[in-house]
Amino acid sequence: MTDLHPAYDWREIARLILTSRLIDELEEQELVPQGYINYQFSARGHELGQLLLSQLLTRPLDAVSAYYRSRPLVLGLGLTIEESFASDMARAGGMTGGRDIGVVMSLPRRERATLLPTAADVGSQYTPAAGWAQAIRYRVETLGESAGADSMAVVLGGDGSVASNGFWSALTIATTLKLPLLFVIEDNGYAISVQGPAQTPGANIASNLAAFRNLLIWDGSGTDPADTAQLVYEAVNYVRGWRGPGLLRLMVPRLSGHSSVDNQSYKSAETKAEEWTRDPIPALRDYLVPALMSQTEWESLVDEVTAAIFAGRDAALAQPIPVSSSVTQRIFADPAYPQSVGGLAAAGITLSSGSTTPQPPEPRRINMLEAIRRTLDSELRTNPRLVIFGEDVAVKGGVHAVTLGLQEQHGEGRVFDTSLSEEGIIGRAVGMALAGLVPAPEVQYRKYADPATEHLNNIGSLRWRTNNRFAAPMVVRMAGGYRRIGDPWHSVTSEATFAHQPGWMVVVPSNAEDAVGLLRTGLRGNDPVIYLEHRAMLDAAWARRPYPGDEYVLPFGQAKLVQTGADITLVTWGGMVERCELAVNELDASADILDLRTLIPWDKAAVLESVRKTGKCLIVHEEILIAGFGAEIAATLAAEAFTDLDAPIQRIGAPSTPVPFSTALMDGVVPQVEQIKQAITDLLAF
Repeated sequence: MTDLHPAYDWREIARLILTSRLIDELEEQELVPQGYINYQFSARGHELGQLLLSQLLTRPLDAVSAYYRSRPLVLGLGLTIEESFASDMARAGGMTGGRDIGVVMSLPRRERATLLPTAADVGSQYTPAAGWAQAIRYRVETLGESAGADSMAVVLGGDGSVASNGFWSALTIATTLKLPLLFVIEDNGYAISVQGPAQTPGANIASNLAAFRNLLIWDGSGTDPADTAQLVYEAVNYVRGWRGPGLLRLMVPRLSGHSSVDNQSYKSAETKAEEWTRDPIPALRDYLVPALMSQTEWESLVDEVTAAIFAGRDAALAQPIPVSSSVTQRIFADPAYPQSVGGLAAAGITLSSGSTTPQPPEPRRINMLEAIRRTLDSELRTNPRLVIFGEDVAVKGGVHAVTLGLQEQHGEGRVFDTSLSEEGIIGRAVGMALAGLVPAPEVQYRKYADPATEHLNNIGSLRWRTNNRFAAPMVVRMAGGYRRIGDPWHSVTSEATFAHQPGWMVVVPSNAEDAVGLLRTGLRGNDPVIYLEHRAMLDAAWARRPYPGDEYVLPFGQAKLVQTGADITLVTWGGMVERCELAVNELDASADILDLRTLIPWDKAAVLESVRKTGKCLIVHEEILIAGFGAEIAATLAAEAFTDLDAPIQRIGAPSTPVPFSTALMDGVVPQVEQIKQAITDLLAF
């Protein structure tokens, strides 16, 4: 008689492996052809290792970052049959409320590990898992939460995903920091139709990483119950002991197409037949019968699960379809409906709402650089869950010296350098935010954020696509714009890129006082914030203001009336506010100058009020004119203040060209004071 591995509840394994398989088969054979499900991802062949893994993840801070072929794991973490069907059918009671693909889901803790929000981007699951693992250590070592001392993070991926930036970035983070993170690679030999040798040299990532420092590796079957159980047990217990990260490669067959629209025409009949010889369900039956149950009991279990599957299908079909009016809900935080997981709100932590009245401790004017540094210092003292990280932010203090001295004052655990990977910087921030920290990552320059585009997009949609179960509040600081010189790599602004991504607040301070208030509001808020620091304003004399105090906050969406007049309205932000003021003063024009301060949200009411008063509007921004944010303002004015206008709305922005290195050429890109003056003169004369 076979000795069953004692670490597992094998009856549950049997029930759930049949559940997962029968869900897949019913969807593939009935619900997809009948049109109830539009897009389906099967886990057939992948079930065993995932279910074994789920049973071992019981500690308070355990979490899993999975991918679209991970439904067996999610069933093991507590997903119900009805929830599974409802999610794939895009019903209101599904895990995303119909907002995302059914298997791209998330699950707050139900006795076992938290399932972090999954994504359909291949490889994007890795760095958030590293961030969660780092947050576990932070919460134990810095916050003193001893209950999480043996918790761990797990990330699952297919063999195709090991070619992604996310995999290598997370591997670097985990091994350099020796994090409690287990990589589980389910190797089925195919990335859609691309075979393993085209993905990985030798088609075995485990053997290729054998010499990787600080990484222990296991490699074996994901379908043989005895072997798989022992491999999973050894890997989990090693990583749980905080001895460092590990990588477990499990060989599995993919018994269905990549998705419901993939007919596997690239596989020969012989290949398909061979894959079915490695089906884990017959192997599990032979492992359990008669060691745990009789053949009759196994057949009864099949009947029981089959009945439960049909009941779950019928319950899901009876659920309502989401109403279209709900699609705009849950994009930003609502104080009345806090998320279940992520940020301070989910942890029940409330920071002071601060004061909107400046209370300078001294009259000395400081530059924007010092203002940001003092705010970060103050918030680090106020909020022990705040962490600051990025390239060169520690001893060097950042390439702009904004974080200079903060590591010395607050320690290496709270202000630290990262490897050179924006994917890793922003991806790890996701995991940290989900684990209840407040990450404030720095991206040195706006252009450098491009490798993190995938995560930046996903962060904005995270609250919405998890139907408010999860959120990842953070403040991402990045510099951009012209300075004494320009170039295509360090001088990019392109704030409209972020304004176009739902779910992000976009902040553009023009001076030291506003920089303080807006940054503090973001750090104490419950939404992700892009905080754009204009390079020219960091040390500009015009931007200097007295430090407004450690409690000063500025609500988002409130423009500042820099100057009051009657004849024309200038709407601007960031580095252009000073130039607009210079232009108006040199002309001695009677003008309202509005500094928007935030683009998402933007103060539409203030702009409309001013334009209805003056009848004329000039919008000035540094970004390229075509599809710049000024176009949004102009369209709003044309729609809502058309009859109040005495002249056409005018915009000034950059031509459609990159920012050049030559200062002479740069003057042809960045709007100049003379250019603004001419536009004002023309409008006043209209």
